[in-house]
Amino acid sequence: MPSKTFPGNYFEDFAVGQEIVHATPRTVTEGDIALYTALYGSRFAMTSAATFAGSMGLERMPVDSLLAFHLVFGKTVPDISLNAVANLGYAGGVFGAPLYPGDTVTTTSTVIGLKENSNGRTGVVHVRSVGVNQKGETVLDYVRWVMVHKRDAAFPAPETVVPDLPGAVAAEDLHVPFDLTGVDYAGELTALAGSTDLWDDYEVGERIDHVDGMTIEESDHMLATRLYQNTAKVHFNALAQRETKIGRRLIYGGHVISLARSLSFNGLANAQVVAAINAGVHANPTFAGDTIHAWSEVLERIELPGRTDVGALRLRTVATKDRTCEDFPYKGEDGKYLPEVVLDLDYTVLIPRR
Repeated sequence: MPSKTFPGNYFEDFAVGQEIVHATPRTVTEGDIALYTALYGSRFAMTSAATFAGSMGLERMPVDSLLAFHLVFGKTVPDISLNAVANLGYAGGVFGAPLYPGDTVTTTSTVIGLKENSNGRTGVVHVRSVGVNQKGETVLDYVRWVMVHKRDAAFPAPETVVPDLPGAVAAEDLHVPFDLTGVDYAGELTALAGSTDLWDDYEVGERIDHVDGMTIEESDHMLATRLYQNTAKVHFNALAQRETKIGRRLIYGGHVISLARSLSFNGLANAQVVAAINAGVHANPTFAGDTIHAWSEVLERIELPGRTDVGALRLRTVATKDRTCEDFPYKGEDGKYLPEVVLDLDYTVLIPRR
């Protein structure tokens, strides 16, 4: 009798060009916003206050950019990474239409690359995932790659296809969801935003220690992954993880991204919107009990075509565990990430100009 349950895809179940429509569309609610705030303590004014969002020309208060990311990402997990060893990285992520409470998100993915690892027991799968709202507008379009177990180590390796990953998202491809024309942001809104530092005040090469730290609780992580309907075994199933070399549940990498973004408020309070994820690496695993700190480097200051009210900053944010960032730890003399480094994220934010 055929099984009615689905054990998730293994490496040999994927094929380049395969298109997957992910189950369970997700309607966003005010409760999602409240839980996201409770989990990460995000303080960016545009996604905390409807009045502030209205002052920036938005129809109402949108959800945090990264909450949109998690909801789109979470839909992909049962089909792409349920049997993952680890999520490895991101590229070419472009945020589109802002997501509002009441909107419904649906996600589809296309397999764009496959490479079996030399151990013959795992392989790397590259996918491009696109989340759209109920109007068919793109909310997020991004590439990620993930290491996935094989069901049968003897199964023949597929032809290796490693895609050309997109570089940093170009200025003309960044979507700006607000309009500050006629708004005295520097004079009226910076006090409410929490900082007087605007786009013009940042310099390429500048490094910012975000100072604050946040300890990850097991309960926070479990609540977060359930909120995003992320069912990956490495996050949920302690029994299965005991049988692995690691021996315990991994913290979802996106959880660390949101922690780092929330910590970045101290130094980047006017970075109201994440517009792109250019590249990202989860350098080392994170576990419950680890305390996360973060620092950011300004990689590029970008003028947006036809806009004088807002500019973009391309940032590198590095998150560490159980190590403060006053010395800006990153890589050792051998070029490898230090063991305390858990995230190296290259992304682009939008900041009002003077």
